[in-house]
Amino acid sequence: MSLSESENVCDLENPSPLSKESEQKEEETSSCVPDQDHISAISRVLTPDELKRLGTERNLVSDFKQMKLEKEAQKNWDLFYKRNTTNFFKDRHWTTREFQELRACREFESQKLVLLEAGCGVGNCIFPLLEDDRNIFVYACDFSPRAVEFVKQNPLYRPERCSAFQCDLTRGDLTDSVPEGSVDVVTLVFVLSAVHPDKMSLVVENLYKVLKPGGVVLFRDYGLNDHAMLRFKSASKLGENFYVRQDGTRSYFFSREFLARLFEGSGFRSAANDYVQRETVNKKEGLSVSRVFLQSKFTRPAAQ
Repeated sequence: MSLSESENVCDLENPSPLSKESEQKEEETSSCVPDQDHISAISRVLTPDELKRLGTERNLVSDFKQMKLEKEAQKNWDLFYKRNTTNFFKDRHWTTREFQELRACREFESQKLVLLEAGCGVGNCIFPLLEDDRNIFVYACDFSPRAVEFVKQNPLYRPERCSAFQCDLTRGDLTDSVPEGSVDVVTLVFVLSAVHPDKMSLVVENLYKVLKPGGVVLFRDYGLNDHAMLRFKSASKLGENFYVRQDGTRSYFFSREFLARLFEGSGFRSAANDYVQRETVNKKEGLSVSRVFLQSKFTRPAAQ
């Protein structure tokens, strides 16, 4: 996977103890300048002040509230898309640049590629892909029924090139909508972090079933010790590396060891699994923040 020209951090879905709307306003009024990416097997080392801050986070959100958040997870995401429609996240035109496997996995240039976008939102990833690559068919699913409807209402949506459907990846069976063993590539981008850690293995097992032998999962999400993780206060902590935003949506911050165990425990093999670290400067505020993402590639073993 190429990482030398990754997307501007201003375009990313940064979790915060604030609402996403407040954070988006923050981003729109600031000038963010990313420095060169640093690829590492070790996450960012915290400063003494940061370690002290994390060390004080002993009080977790109550069990009652945690159960309520889990029960209302779909409703909270649906309300998010009701408030923001298709205007919150920017289109991900960086996908083919970052995930060169979308081209490299073909035996020949005109080969038809079948892709599953797991957690498609309103289509910020799939529509740039469909415009850029005529030899691709995309299955697109999301937890939020409202998000799926926005995908289907997009002028670029064509049933002959894309099939969008609602699915809870922790409960539903992807094979109800996607033929078993039919997908070449799964993209899982800033999606798994929104799932409760106890249910992440169910998502990974679901993806395994629809991938062809030799197929790949391309993963990008929030990494351990990311600046956004440090912005959460103790009243927002659900568990180790797991937090809730003001709007009820949740975010987990991954270590490479945790992610490797998760995928390898479901039968995948790890092909790449590294932290992407970047110092980003907010010129208006005169602040420099450390972003950490995890970018990984896991393969379903080829049939023997």
